[in-house]
Amino acid sequence: MNILKLLEDRVIKALNAAGAPEDTPAMVRPSARANFGDYQCNAVMAAARKMGQKPRDLAQTVVDHLDLDGIAEKAEIAGPGFINIYLAPEFLAKGLHTAVSDERIGVEKVEKPQTVIVDYSAPNVAKEMHVGHLRSTIIGDSTARTLEFLGHKVIRQNHLGDWGTQFGMLIAHLEELEQSNQEEAMNMELSDLETFYKAAKKRFDDDEAFAAKARDYVVRLQAGEEHFKKLWKRLVDVTLSHNQEVYERLNVSLTPGDVMGESAYNDSLPVIIKELDSKGLLSKDQGARVVFLDEFKNKDGDPMGVIVEKSGGGFLYSTTDLAAIRHRIHTLNADRVLYYVDARQGQHFEQVYTIARKADFTTEDVQLEHHAFGMMLGKDGKPFKTRAGTTIKLVDLLNEAEERAARLIASKDSDLSEEQKVNVIKAVAMGSVKYADLSKNRTSDYVFDWDNMLAFEGNTAPYMLYAYTRVQSIFRKAGVSESDLRGDIIIGEATERELSLKLARFSETVEQAAREGMPHIVCGYLYELSGAFMSFYEACPVNKEGVSEELKNSRLQLCSLTARTIKQGLDLLGIETVEQM
Repeated sequence: MNILKLLEDRVIKALNAAGAPEDTPAMVRPSARANFGDYQCNAVMAAARKMGQKPRDLAQTVVDHLDLDGIAEKAEIAGPGFINIYLAPEFLAKGLHTAVSDERIGVEKVEKPQTVIVDYSAPNVAKEMHVGHLRSTIIGDSTARTLEFLGHKVIRQNHLGDWGTQFGMLIAHLEELEQSNQEEAMNMELSDLETFYKAAKKRFDDDEAFAAKARDYVVRLQAGEEHFKKLWKRLVDVTLSHNQEVYERLNVSLTPGDVMGESAYNDSLPVIIKELDSKGLLSKDQGARVVFLDEFKNKDGDPMGVIVEKSGGGFLYSTTDLAAIRHRIHTLNADRVLYYVDARQGQHFEQVYTIARKADFTTEDVQLEHHAFGMMLGKDGKPFKTRAGTTIKLVDLLNEAEERAARLIASKDSDLSEEQKVNVIKAVAMGSVKYADLSKNRTSDYVFDWDNMLAFEGNTAPYMLYAYTRVQSIFRKAGVSESDLRGDIIIGEATERELSLKLARFSETVEQAAREGMPHIVCGYLYELSGAFMSFYEACPVNKEGVSEELKNSRLQLCSLTARTIKQGLDLLGIETVEQM
């Protein structure tokens, strides 16, 4: 149950009954401090100004009409007209008791599911994934998981960089390699392609005959000649195989079936140009075909131009992105399209969205959203690189994470088996890399710090994993399973109330994270939930002698909900849990 939404509905009815304008928003939010109630309504001040009333007088009228029977024990007016709402313990207890037996722990699916396209990861062919791909991959994946959990139809799209002029030189070099050393060419792995790519580029730059052949090959590839398509596909397949290993290692839900590379839109690009022309949107500028947009001005105040076809007939990223939008709206029937691409591409997407609307490639009721993210920085405040100044390969980063996690786990006393240690090391390593990123507001840059991300204190993956296993240990000590729990939930102590209130807010947290595409909202919630549980556990004994069976059952139900909520929340982040640490 979403308590926030329930209160918003009741407040809206009370505002309307009090004569407030019909478009007055409820403005209900969780209170920042306990002495301001559990939830606070801030709608009255703005409505009172429009109505020419004193805010406290209007607040009193709203409270008089506010139907919170069975929900709140009181609603108080504070300050200039804030309304503080204190939930009834019985209401909280009833909701949590229902959640205990609910496989979705009280999170309802949306009433009107949407078809949502999530565009994320987008690596390039013939290159290994590097740290620059991490944020797009894991933030996009968390959002996709969260939307799916709420009942939306999610279509993942991995916009692979698998097309362009560089493939002429790569195919030419691969052809020569096959002719000179068939075995080496057939056994090529992606790590070989790094060297392969550099060798092809050097030949292209240094050998004019090779460069001419490469330019000819890319034309023949784009014309669909089978020999060149076969060589191109080998490069793509090797890359996809490597990428899939990285995704599975990171517990990212992308599959080969989600790949929709730039090449997939190749046949649509002439159609895009034709449709733009038919809408009167195209102009010629030095042989290129350009869409000029009055909405964007250059430094001289003139409309900015977006090139969609080069003077030589080639197409650009903007053309491919327009074809992708057209496909996603008119073929995949998307209601919402989310792009997880770094913030530097902001103007590009604004321009592409504007053209798409003008050309009717999309409709006004479809949400096109660029979910930008900041950069991963080193401790020096510069983009995170190796000591030699080169880009860090994602595989190398994950390998180092596992090495550091292994040393961390080895330093702790435990009675884990070797198999359990392997699982814990993997969970801590992958979880730490992901959680350190996901716990930051995606729009901000963040500093990558091994020591902080692997700490067992603070808002980190090890802390969250430890909190989960600590709850599991309570059940092992109690000698009962969660399915054995019976009886009512009793909310008497202050820490019981704090934990219960936090548990009850999971649904609204998930919905907010899905709406805004902000996984750090879930991370912040889980950290606060774990803190509330630790306080509860210290103040409210569960397995201690002298605790009544009724109270023990109640507190075990709170423990169960805490563990299941942490596990579900981490799953939305793509982080796997372990039962013991």
